[in-house]
Amino acid sequence: MKNEAPRPGSAVRGSSTGRPIMAALDLLGRRGALRILWELRSGEPLTFRALGAAAELPPATLNTRLSELRETGIVETADGYRLTAIGAALVAALEPLGKWSARWARTLGT
Repeated sequence: MKNEAPRPGSAVRGSSTGRPIMAALDLLGRRGALRILWELRSGEPLTFRALGAAAELPPATLNTRLSELRETGIVETADGYRLTAIGAALVAALEPLGKWSARWARTLGT
C-alpha cells in the first residue's frame, strides 16, 4: 500500500479525528519536512540535488517528503522546487513558534 500524506479529515498519527491541526503536525513531524520548508523559505526554486544537499537528506527521504509536500499543496515544481502560496503562509505561521521556542529555551537555561 502506498504511504499517503496526512490529510485533514483522515486519521493521522496521534489522532483518529483527522482534525486539520493534527494532520499538519503529523506532516511537519516527518523526518526532513521542516528542513525542506526552511531551505525553500527564500522563494527561490531549488533543484532536487541542491535541495537534498541543503537539507542534508538522503535522496529516498527527500523524494518521499517532496511527494507528500506536493500532494498536500505546500510545495510545487516550477524550475525546481518551491513553496506554494499556502506553503509560504505556513512558513510565516511558524515564525511565532520559533520565537516562542527561543524564549522557552532561555527559561531552561539553554
